[in-house]
Amino acid sequence: MSESSAPFQAPVGTHDVLGPDSAQWEGLAAVFAQLAYRYGFSLVMTPIFEDVGVFVRGIGEESDVFRNEMYTFEDRGGRRYALRPEGTASVVRAFVQHHPTTPWKAWYLTPAFRYEKPQKGRYRQHYQFGVEALGTDDPAIDVEVITLAHNFYRAIGLRQVTLLINSMGHRECRAAYVELLSEYFAEHELELCDEHQKSWRENPLRVLDCKREACIQVTSKGPMLIDHICDDCRTHFDAVVSGLSAIGITSTLDPRLVRGFDYYNRTTFEFVAEAFKSAQNSIGGGGRYDQLAEELGGKPTSGIGFGSGVERLLLAREAEGVNVDLLKRTLDVFVIDTTGDESVAVMIESLRAEGYAVDRAFDQRSMKAQMKAADRSGARLALLVGPEELSVGEVTIRDLRSQEFDQTQQRVGQGAVASAIAELLTK
Repeated sequence: MSESSAPFQAPVGTHDVLGPDSAQWEGLAAVFAQLAYRYGFSLVMTPIFEDVGVFVRGIGEESDVFRNEMYTFEDRGGRRYALRPEGTASVVRAFVQHHPTTPWKAWYLTPAFRYEKPQKGRYRQHYQFGVEALGTDDPAIDVEVITLAHNFYRAIGLRQVTLLINSMGHRECRAAYVELLSEYFAEHELELCDEHQKSWRENPLRVLDCKREACIQVTSKGPMLIDHICDDCRTHFDAVVSGLSAIGITSTLDPRLVRGFDYYNRTTFEFVAEAFKSAQNSIGGGGRYDQLAEELGGKPTSGIGFGSGVERLLLAREAEGVNVDLLKRTLDVFVIDTTGDESVAVMIESLRAEGYAVDRAFDQRSMKAQMKAADRSGARLALLVGPEELSVGEVTIRDLRSQEFDQTQQRVGQGAVASAIAELLTK
């Protein structure tokens, strides 16, 4: 085969999800949607690309995502756009544009795009669940958002998950801390990792997020933000920790937790999967962003949210050995038809209308080929319609999952098929 006629492949850093694996994705989405509904969140859908300024103002020009990972392009009208690298900024832009009643509580499932080195569970196009709540600075909403995330992880079977929490203070108390941290790094610059020896001055807080041992050693001995936040921020943080404890959620203070985007302030949190034996063990996180709406042209509006990657969640379930199906996607019935009569199609549609999952073979394949297809389909029952059954208006029903052939095959009239299926599926 010549190079020009070679089949196309999915782009590097992306992946296709096909059945039956896609049932796991459906299961996660169903659990998240139902949980979000219980907490009063409604679905929001935003474009996968935005004016590049949405993300410049949101995540910051000095962030690694903006400088090295964001997909940007110019459209035919000369406008600069970016593919969404994360979910929050787009949702806040929608809030600013449409002025929904506050507090506004929204959830989403969205693709996100980052040009980074592909590895297991990390793709250039990945998918995120998330929630955002805007319009209140009450610490109770922080507790609610974190609790929703905690309960979601438990609902999908994860047990080896730790909640890390910190406060980044507000702009004023954080600014004073950054000045103190800069003085400390100036004295220990040569002890930092190679990258941050050159770049720490651009954003000293990013060094706290570095997972390299050299930076961990330096920052662990330096000043911590939690010790330098103002009284108001301390009161807010204590209320969040206390609120979580009151409903039985244990949190662990991580004073180096600053997250990766400039828009965070006050509460920041992250959930890590202990089953992952590496430093990259986060499965989700978020925090407050009380200035983001204003940065995007709106009125000052408090906000908090979290995001969680679908692929990372599936890996965490695998690492913990969680194999419980969140959503069963199996056929009830597979119809084997060697007559091609239209009455069979009518029967199939009537069964689907009754709520049964029904599939069939096509292309007038042989009885043997259709039986193989029925077995591969995973269906519990097979309905056989041949010339003999058709001539007397009957159907042969066979239980494909039983080892006792004589007890699992019966003939019934076409009018009694639905009731016979209902009885067999309850056994």
